[in-house]
Amino acid sequence: MDQETVDRIISPDLVSLEEPPGEKRAVIEHLLDLIVDAGRVSDREQALEDLLKREEETSTGVGKGIGIPHAKTAGATEPTVAFTRSTDGVDFGAPDGKPATLLFMILVPEGGSDEHLEILSSLSRALMNDQVREDLHTAQSPKEVTSVLTKAIT
Repeated sequence: MDQETVDRIISPDLVSLEEPPGEKRAVIEHLLDLIVDAGRVSDREQALEDLLKREEETSTGVGKGIGIPHAKTAGATEPTVAFTRSTDGVDFGAPDGKPATLLFMILVPEGGSDEHLEILSSLSRALMNDQVREDLHTAQSPKEVTSVLTKAIT
């Protein structure tokens, strides 16, 4: 994925370093609100419904302390990634049974290409790197988080 695409899908205003809620649905709403506040969602209810439906189909905990709730939705206006992190972790049903401490949300407009799969795949690959995960845990600012992600994905 090129630098311009990464800069377009994740920016510091889509990163929260405040402690998120400790329950899955509340975290999903917390991340969704970051995207809503950034002006990238036209219909919050639709986006939430699509995210929760996706979550029912398959858990979005990928292991290694990572949760990536994601959806294609008519409620999103552009491909977007939001991020938060949790000290204690949130149960996203990961195969390794570990709670997710690094929490991402990917939203893409319905009818778009398979861009969300490309974003998901690039992000998942980058997050398998121990150093990338460590850097995300220790980042001191939203700008530092986006910098870590940009380097890891491009």
